[in-house]
Amino acid sequence: MNIKDIFDNNEKWISEKLALDKDYFNKLSQGQSPEILYIGCSDSRVTAEELMGVKPGEVFVHRNIANMVPNTDLNVQSVINFAVKHLRVNHVVVCGHYYCGGVKAAMQPLDLGLLNPWLRDIRDVYRIHQDTLDAIENEEERYKKLVDLNVQEQCVNVIKTATVQKAYKERGIKVHGWVFDVKTGKLIDLQIDFDKILEGIMKIYRIT
Repeated sequence: MNIKDIFDNNEKWISEKLALDKDYFNKLSQGQSPEILYIGCSDSRVTAEELMGVKPGEVFVHRNIANMVPNTDLNVQSVINFAVKHLRVNHVVVCGHYYCGGVKAAMQPLDLGLLNPWLRDIRDVYRIHQDTLDAIENEEERYKKLVDLNVQEQCVNVIKTATVQKAYKERGIKVHGWVFDVKTGKLIDLQIDFDKILEGIMKIYRIT
């Protein structure tokens, strides 16, 4: 795509929006009150708003390589704090996707330079669930299972934050783990049982 095409497309988009509603951008400028914080992958094939069919202002979006929620990453932690504490979202979604390059890279014994510390968190997910993953003989199925388990562990990381714990106590905020299947276009709710996963260990992470 030519860069000039992007600005041409922008002009067409403005015209289309104004033709439907002459106050569209005035309304858009008045603020946001999204119900959902979406934490997804930066992959260029996976666009959060499009796959969910939502409009501007309905979802607060954060994306990074392999939809990670490390406790040392001030970027994602700041997003969670702002979305939950100030925007007061009622749902936090961590959405992975099959055929994720970040997860695939983490499965390879390669030195990837600056990416190493980021991918190590995914490798730690493999370590935690090694028995389950090593029991899967088919490489593609093992890869997809790691995508699922990575989403699960990142959801747990969300629950570990003080901001989310406080919001859960005050207003029952919900955390969801989803996966987008690039081959079919389907959005899959993993139906993760967080109570079962955190049973017996939440006392270690409870900070409110």
